[in-house]
Amino acid sequence: MNAMAPADRTRETPCPLHRAEELTLGGRTAKIMLGDALYTLRITRAGKLILTK
Repeated sequence: MNAMAPADRTRETPCPLHRAEELTLGGRTAKIMLGDALYTLRITRAGKLILTK
């Protein structure tokens, strides 16, 4: 039996990093497609993100 070492099980592949300000081109909203579904990413006045379908 070839068991994985604990460090191997917890290692993850790197996750892409995207800045919301770049996605919105300096504005407050961006459209994001996932398959056939269209989502809206919005930056609130408080600096929070809201993603709606």
